Amino acid sequence: MNVMIRNALLATLPLLAACATPQAVAGVEPGSDPNRPLTTWTFVSIDGQKPASDKAELRIYEGRIGATVGCNGLGGDLKMVPGQLKVGPIISTQMYCEGLMEQERAVAELLGASPAFFIENGRMGIRSDKHVAELVRKTD
Repeated sequence: MNVMIRNALLATLPLLAACATPQAVAGVEPGSDPNRPLTTWTFVSIDGQKPASDKAELRIYEGRIGATVGCNGLGGDLKMVPGQLKVGPIISTQMYCEGLMEQERAVAELLGASPAFFIENGRMGIRSDKHVAELVRKTD
């Protein structure tokens, strides 16, 4: 992602965060199969870098969230308030995965920081004080 687009994304994040709602993220009515994600998102960038694996994704379930960068799974309870994801505690598998550990740590820290988020045109931005991620909605 070029620097101008990244800076524009970061500048508009607080304004757009207020517009995002749990319904906009999920796009599905609650009460369906609890083991099936309400929605799945593919990471486009993590801290401005392309994901180290094409398996990097984030899944939102009723009351919880899960993610992977391609090796370990991580997740936790999820409470969504307008413009903010409240996640925690974060739990994770602990396998060593060459080339993925830095991004896995960044995603865990990002989600654990109760980050701001926004949804616009099938894209999600998630931002904390230390980390930022851009995702696109995965279609079935």
